[in-house]
Amino acid sequence: MKFVKKFRVEPGSDVNLGSIDPAFHADYANDAETAQELQRNLTRITELQRKLYADRTHSLLIVLQGIDSAGKDGTCWHVISAMDPQGVQVTGFKQPTPEEKEHDFLWRVHPHAPRRGYVSIFNRSHYEDVLVVRVHKLAPKEVWKPRYDFINEWEKLLTVENKTTILKFFLYISKDEQLKRFKARLDDPANQWKISASDYSEREKWDDYIKAFEAALTRCSTEHAPWFVIPANHKWFRNLAVSSIIADTLDDLNLKLPKPSVDIDEIRRLYQQAKNQEERSKAG
Repeated sequence: MKFVKKFRVEPGSDVNLGSIDPAFHADYANDAETAQELQRNLTRITELQRKLYADRTHSLLIVLQGIDSAGKDGTCWHVISAMDPQGVQVTGFKQPTPEEKEHDFLWRVHPHAPRRGYVSIFNRSHYEDVLVVRVHKLAPKEVWKPRYDFINEWEKLLTVENKTTILKFFLYISKDEQLKRFKARLDDPANQWKISASDYSEREKWDDYIKAFEAALTRCSTEHAPWFVIPANHKWFRNLAVSSIIADTLDDLNLKLPKPSVDIDEIRRLYQQAKNQEERSKAG
């Protein structure tokens, strides 16, 4: 539980990202020192997600947010690698379509909330409507400001009505680290497809985005749906922290495999009967 307590935004607290070091990496020096612990976390996630899927009484929603190049895709990849894809759905929320714009801002999100037994991962999310909408003034303040309360109520609905556990991760990198990652994309042909001119125009609004994130973290970290600020300059530490929080949270649900829905003794009898028939058939 060490990372749960350390990185959790306590409900009611005012978030100042300037007081948080995005390069923090605890007592670990490099990825080699985290490798074994990370693998243990992924193994735990595998086992616990299978119980979640079998039990069908709870669900899990993971929200990933961050400045461009913060590592949402990379984190998503590491989380999914430990999960059975039958029980996981990943949704990315980009610019809303014309149809989506004609509905309330949560209309396009709700269908992707996880049903019981399943995990949903939002790569960007409903928070775009108090982030990019605010920064780019796509709606007036009197429109986006009430959305914090709407978001809190919607997330509470999921937790109460459908026993959805919600974990929201803000992947926090420094402005210098972002520029390094942009350069790495330029130099790596395998990642050049990720490059967009908007990366640089959005970078000019860095301070505005930080203020918008601080407001969202402050207004929307609740007991039922907490935010976690994850220092993400070091990808290996980011993966360790996120995987640890997910594993510990699932563990706290005390998930159990359901009891068989059939008579096991009768199934054993049928199995033995089938086996005996097969052996007689082979004997001729």
